[in-house]
Amino acid sequence: MPTIIEPFRIHSVEPLRMSTAAERREAIVKAGYNLFSLRSEDVLIDLLTDSGTGAMSSEQWACVQRGDEAYAGSPSWYRFEAAVKELFPFAHVIPTHQGRAAEKILMAAIGGPGLVIPSNTHFDTTRANIEATGAEAVDLPIAEGLDPALEHPFKGNMDLGRLDALLSARRDDVPAVFVTITNNSGGGQPVSLENLRGVRALCDRHRVPLFLDACRFAENAWFIRERESGQGGRDVADIVREIAALADGMTMSAKKDGLANIGGWLAVRDDRLAARCRNLLILTEGFPTYGGLAGRDLDAIAQGLKEVVQHDYLRYRIRSTDYLGDGLHAAGIPVMRPSGGHAVYLDARALLPHIPPLQYPGQALAIALYEAGGIRSCEIGTVMFGRHPDGSETAAALDLVRLAIPRRTYTQSHIDYVVEVCTEVAARAGELRGYRIVDEPPALRHFTARFEPLAK
Repeated sequence: MPTIIEPFRIHSVEPLRMSTAAERREAIVKAGYNLFSLRSEDVLIDLLTDSGTGAMSSEQWACVQRGDEAYAGSPSWYRFEAAVKELFPFAHVIPTHQGRAAEKILMAAIGGPGLVIPSNTHFDTTRANIEATGAEAVDLPIAEGLDPALEHPFKGNMDLGRLDALLSARRDDVPAVFVTITNNSGGGQPVSLENLRGVRALCDRHRVPLFLDACRFAENAWFIRERESGQGGRDVADIVREIAALADGMTMSAKKDGLANIGGWLAVRDDRLAARCRNLLILTEGFPTYGGLAGRDLDAIAQGLKEVVQHDYLRYRIRSTDYLGDGLHAAGIPVMRPSGGHAVYLDARALLPHIPPLQYPGQALAIALYEAGGIRSCEIGTVMFGRHPDGSETAAALDLVRLAIPRRTYTQSHIDYVVEVCTEVAARAGELRGYRIVDEPPALRHFTARFEPLAK
């Protein structure tokens, strides 16, 4: 049938508070026009992130009851480790409380001044953890990935020519190459197996390790199955294992394709690197068999890893995201095409051409969506990526607004409402004005900066 139904029934519900436009305007002013600073009860449809915001299954909640809270050597740890290695057979699995903790530990071990770490596109916390060591984070996306309107099956791919040139010129300065699957900053776009094999070949030629930022590995594997020649009949779990076989290690936020509300891990093949990372883990996160997590969290992740590669779930997940993207596209709203796996990205720069990048069109659009309909989204553009370690600011490559869909949380009527709100805001796009930052921290400013609207 053409309708892709949710492969689950609703077991428990959480009420939403229906706010008025006046209440929302008051709330966003109090929050300094930063949607991260809103109280969640003042948000009707929360699409700020898909990280840790999804609904766990009945089996995962059963695992919470089974969780063992021993400080060391808990059965929950062994179930977690086995579930990770079933999909990612790396020799060493190091649990952390979330993905950025894994990034922090790894970058502390391999980063440093004068080094450069290339990627198809680093996400915000990865970039910040690289730059905190004094290293440089370099993005090498393919040209097609920088054209939001262009239809291309794997816009998350890395530019192999530019990677080869960088490695040829600075191999001794490159401690690792990173590939983000899916490419979150680039619109949630997938990376093909062919491209991953090409990156692996270059890393082998230049003797540089390859790491995955694998937060949305199952969604990426589904796109490979659906879009890449010769992959259509394969089991998603087998595609995941092939992806893992191409890498020397990975960082992971289990709050995405771990289907959990907290947790993550770092996995590596190299024994010496693993030893260094475990020592750093003990200093910052906890003992190596819990890594800052409760045993119940480890068990919930172990079950989530079994559920996330189920084809019925992934078919529903990707199709429901497409449903939102197709609805916005049909309404004439510029969006990143094709839709990503976990989110739909509005092209704020195209919708608001009268607002220059350094007046933050993405932030302006995100604020307008909240004021109009209580939808909380996330700017992925010049606010997030425009500020450099030396304090200078330039326009980001794209100014997008991410509508990230929590897993197994909202229904079709919620998504229909989102389309209606976006359509209403787009109809008066010319009335929106830019913003300026009045206060910001030195790193990851989008989380806590305060803004004010510019005069019309």
